[in-house]
Amino acid sequence: MKKLDWYILQKVLSTFVFVVFMLVLIICVIDFTEKNDDFMQNDVSREQIFKYYLTLFPYFAILLTPITAFIATVFVTAKLAAQTEIIAILASGVSFRRMLVPYFMAAVLIAAMSYVFMGYVIPNANKFRIGFELNYLKKPYFYSDRNIHLKIAENDYIYIDRYNNQRDIGYNVTLERIVDERLEDKLTAKRIHWDTATAKWSLKNWQRRQIFENTEVITSGGAAGDLDTLLNMSPSDFQNKERLQETLTIPELNDYIALQKSRGADDVQLYQIEKYIRYMQPFGVIILCFIGVIVSAKKSRRGTGFQIALGFLIAFIFIIFFILARAIAEAGSLNPILAVWIPNIIFSVVGVLMYNTVPR
Repeated sequence: MKKLDWYILQKVLSTFVFVVFMLVLIICVIDFTEKNDDFMQNDVSREQIFKYYLTLFPYFAILLTPITAFIATVFVTAKLAAQTEIIAILASGVSFRRMLVPYFMAAVLIAAMSYVFMGYVIPNANKFRIGFELNYLKKPYFYSDRNIHLKIAENDYIYIDRYNNQRDIGYNVTLERIVDERLEDKLTAKRIHWDTATAKWSLKNWQRRQIFENTEVITSGGAAGDLDTLLNMSPSDFQNKERLQETLTIPELNDYIALQKSRGADDVQLYQIEKYIRYMQPFGVIILCFIGVIVSAKKSRRGTGFQIALGFLIAFIFIIFFILARAIAEAGSLNPILAVWIPNIIFSVVGVLMYNTVPR
């Protein structure tokens, strides 16, 4: 690697770290100012608050990575152009394409870091962060769905009229086993309750109807009875799932998506979108860095301030496209993979068109 590559690579990475630190620090200070009253009202300890912001800081840092990488690239390149260093580089026989190599290396390093943190590090930190917000900054959660239907095994289905997540009690329960469109076993109960001591479901006022080829067997009981512990359902299925997808690593996301598909749940697409975004964002970093070099490589009479302002404008447009793409994906009006990748596709085309206009 040449000294020029090290020179540009070091400048881009150091500027990126500085931009991330300053921007996220400002965001966290503003966030603390807004939430300080809630912390005081809920008597949150300093240790908890400190741990909360230790998890919030990297969350924002990774969330803003495409934008901060783009701004860092624009700032470094505009400064090089203003000091006529780019002219000197090109005049020495280095092609514009060759000059892009250290920028590409920096973008790949940032993108790889973004993927690892988004996929494996930040979700684990989010488990505490989101739990903290739900406990101290949100109102208590009450499960409000009615007529709950779940597929809990290949041939087993459960129906619950309503569920109280504060007491872990379900009312008017029906458990059915259907094989080849034929009902083989039906269990009904007035209540189903989670016993924390035995980690089992207990039934009250239950009746079981077993259907064989030539006969039926009906049993019932007024007292509590244990339900099979292999039942693929737990109280966590009825707890607050707000932003649950942000707390799952990529392997956990894959497992949860498979579980929800087996249950026939209607929220699978939300978790699929989260998974696709984690793969999309690193590529967005590379694309935006590429555009950042092109936007700021030419020396401007208006100075570096204009080029940096233009960079912020492009970053703002990218954010708008990303928000719209996510909304389209969640609405289900377009294939989620295609919808999530719309910003990258559009900005890739824009980058190629802009590259053809750069004087070499």
